[in-house]
Amino acid sequence: MSAGYILKEGFAGLGRAKLAAFTSMFSLFIAVLLIAVLFRIGYNAYEIAQVIRQQVEVEVFLDELDADETLEMETILVQKPEVAGLTYISKDSASQVFQQEFGMGSETIAQLDFLPASFRVVVSDEYSVAQIDSLVQEIRTYEGVNEVRFNLALLETIERRTEMLLIAGAAIGFFILFVAMILVFNTIRLTIYAKRDLIRAMKLVGATNSFIRRPFLVEGVLQGMIAGLFAAAVIFTLFEWVIPYFVPQVGILSWPFGEWYYLIGGTLLLSIFMGWWGSRWAAKRFIRDTKVYS
Repeated sequence: MSAGYILKEGFAGLGRAKLAAFTSMFSLFIAVLLIAVLFRIGYNAYEIAQVIRQQVEVEVFLDELDADETLEMETILVQKPEVAGLTYISKDSASQVFQQEFGMGSETIAQLDFLPASFRVVVSDEYSVAQIDSLVQEIRTYEGVNEVRFNLALLETIERRTEMLLIAGAAIGFFILFVAMILVFNTIRLTIYAKRDLIRAMKLVGATNSFIRRPFLVEGVLQGMIAGLFAAAVIFTLFEWVIPYFVPQVGILSWPFGEWYYLIGGTLLLSIFMGWWGSRWAAKRFIRDTKVYS
């Protein structure tokens, strides 16, 4: 009987303050929609930054080493945890690469046989720029290494811009969440104020604060669910059909974690949580402060 009453009152609460409930749901809808869009953009920006980062290679140019010394150097480099991949380029291969990169007219220069053998090292994206730079400095001290070429400035720029983007996105997202929960808080507070006489009467007959609070929690969850369903539908429609139709390049960007339902499900759960937390915050505060006698 109590469960039925709680659900009934939770649904009825949406109709008692229609304008406030609509404002709260619309605010939740806009909030979770913006957060989902920010997350999608941030996730793809991070992926693109990682792809660019992986293309930055460390080139280790070697002195005149025999086959055994070259194999020993390769073994040393492969054992480094920062090294994700390694390619050996012989002197002959270096000449061919030089001709491919510089095109017609470079054959004569390439035949001078001045290009050294080298290793192209792909660094792991699990390590910071400082750790990779430390590895480069260590490789420079190895016997048989003539020179190490590494674009430190580019990697530092990528890491700095990625961190700035993530921090800015997180700050905006938390601000949007906070504003939306304040609106849910005010909506539930208005509903509680409208039912203050009933709440006093329930307290007089022995109802506990937690029992009185439950219908308002249901109302907040319902607001979050409705807002989340609409936001999820809009997100899926935008990213799956509308935006790819007008900007086909967007279609090649992946959904977070490879599937659309992770973002859609996360959006719905976030909206429900925001509705629940906002209503819990308001109900816990104002029901407790509602006096039996006024």
